[in-house]
Amino acid sequence: MNEPTPPREHPSPVRPRLGEMLVQAGLLAPQDLERALKLQRRTGSPLGQILIALGLVRRYDLYRFLARQWGLPFVDLLRIRPDRTLARRGNPETYLRLGFFPVERQGDVYTIAVARQPDPSLVEDIRQALALPPYAHLRFYVTTDWDIEQVVREIFHRDVLNAAVFGLYYRHPHESAYTVLTRGQFLLLSLALLFLLTAGIWFPYPTLLALNALVNLAFLVGIVFKFVVSLAGAKYETMEPITREEVASLREEDLPRYTILVPVYREANVIRPLLESLARLDYPKDKLEILVLLEEDDKETYEAAKAARPPYNVRFVIIPDAPPKTKPKACNVGLFFARGEYLVIYDAEDRPEPDQLKKAVVAFRKGPANLAVVQAALNYYNSRENFLTRMFTLEYSFWFDYMLPGLDRLGFPIPLGGTSNHFRTQVLRELGGWDPFNVTEDADLGIRAAAHGYRVAVLNSTTYEEANSRVGNWIRQRSRWIKGYMQTTLVHLRAPMQLVRRIGWKATLGFLLLIAGTPLTFLAAPPLWAMYVLWLLTETRIFDPFFPPLLLYISLVNLLLGNGIAIYLNMLAVFKRRYYDLIPWALLNPVYWVLHSIAAYKALWQLLTKPHYWEKTVHGISRYGFSENGNTG
Repeated sequence: MNEPTPPREHPSPVRPRLGEMLVQAGLLAPQDLERALKLQRRTGSPLGQILIALGLVRRYDLYRFLARQWGLPFVDLLRIRPDRTLARRGNPETYLRLGFFPVERQGDVYTIAVARQPDPSLVEDIRQALALPPYAHLRFYVTTDWDIEQVVREIFHRDVLNAAVFGLYYRHPHESAYTVLTRGQFLLLSLALLFLLTAGIWFPYPTLLALNALVNLAFLVGIVFKFVVSLAGAKYETMEPITREEVASLREEDLPRYTILVPVYREANVIRPLLESLARLDYPKDKLEILVLLEEDDKETYEAAKAARPPYNVRFVIIPDAPPKTKPKACNVGLFFARGEYLVIYDAEDRPEPDQLKKAVVAFRKGPANLAVVQAALNYYNSRENFLTRMFTLEYSFWFDYMLPGLDRLGFPIPLGGTSNHFRTQVLRELGGWDPFNVTEDADLGIRAAAHGYRVAVLNSTTYEEANSRVGNWIRQRSRWIKGYMQTTLVHLRAPMQLVRRIGWKATLGFLLLIAGTPLTFLAAPPLWAMYVLWLLTETRIFDPFFPPLLLYISLVNLLLGNGIAIYLNMLAVFKRRYYDLIPWALLNPVYWVLHSIAAYKALWQLLTKPHYWEKTVHGISRYGFSENGNTG
């Protein structure tokens, strides 16, 4: 840094208009300036932000002329070497939030690169952030906001990675799945298994009878629970009732900045349609930032993303190649660089309805102060492709159209879906972000939000996805989800009474039935089926001692009524979306359950052998495309 700029706290105001300067320099056409000014009058955003979002001016050129307007020299921050010791006097999150970066110190003079005009307020914030003495003088240079972000990545690379991986564990170790079993849990499970083994050897009949009764009662309670919750979801309009009129009444100048996180890995074949889908979102481009989270070793997807020529509000964030290689770790890195007041996650194959962001804004403004997350519904655009996609569509229609609204209505914790969750960004940071060691990080975060006193609600908007159409791929995906439910159960039951005190007995019961009960149900089903099939084939009375009359009636209810209710609920799921042609397929729900049980046993094995391993789901394999109305095409 050798430009002879005198030290000063903040520059004197300079009058030239930015747009006129760019037109005179031949960098902006007069008609484009008029277009940008018209948009500025509607949205209230800074002109420079609008020009960049529309792709009318290069970021580098814009900031060079902003420097001229502010009467300050411009510096290419990437071509110099900032003083790392000085940089570490401050917090990288503060640098990103305030838009500055310390460059060097010469005696009492501190050189600061800024991406916004250094008014007295910013000067005071800089002094506090760097803990500067009163006699220190500040000298300012202008750089781009992206250059500041890039330097933060370079200098604080290890800090950002550690925060993304171990941030939750360091802050709230009892809420992290990094430890699979605590010592207390390991001891308790060991004693329980020892007790069962001993009882089975010395008292085989009473032990097997008790286990049979316990499993069947659990099945019955689970069936009744899901039936009651789904009826509550069907009876009441419990989704955040956001109308078209409310969306239309939003003024663009009042809309907040919104961040979209898009974690992708080996998704080169779907990155272009993804970016095209996000470009259709009805939200001001200058108030929307899209962070595409790319893994460092995934060169193919990176090249495909560049070749797609994304709009200027899209940034690529490279995720360091370090374990664990999971989606939540990537999202935590993205959260570090997010600038939006609200934040949403979309997966690579997602096609959200265009007005979803605006609906979420209305939902947050209408909701209570403790509303932290709103979950949009998920459904599939290739629902008629084959047996798997039809069953998946029935399952998701029931889950998002009936089950989640019912949980909301009855006051139970809501496990989030893996995509289309809209957050208050600051609350998400307070919660510690996502757990990178939990392979169903979304469900865990929904429960954790409830445990911290926040509300999770559902939104009347849909994101369309690609349903898994291949059995092997489906097993990999579903086993990961079930393993994550097991992890979430173990995490939140480390201190059961504390959970009860935080969310209450009713919500805890709902958590046990839904999150803990789902994997247990899938695991228990095959032995019960085997007993029933063996009885049918042999007509043996060997099982009679284990089914006294009351237990026999409960078992028959589970077998007949339980399967009947499951089929009925899947049939019920079609009505909101009018997928009437899928009704006959609901009769095959017991077959679909067999696949769930296979996935559950795989999940249990992986929980014991490689608990943090992320089974990759392959996308872009459907032969169906997406049309604007969400149907297959």
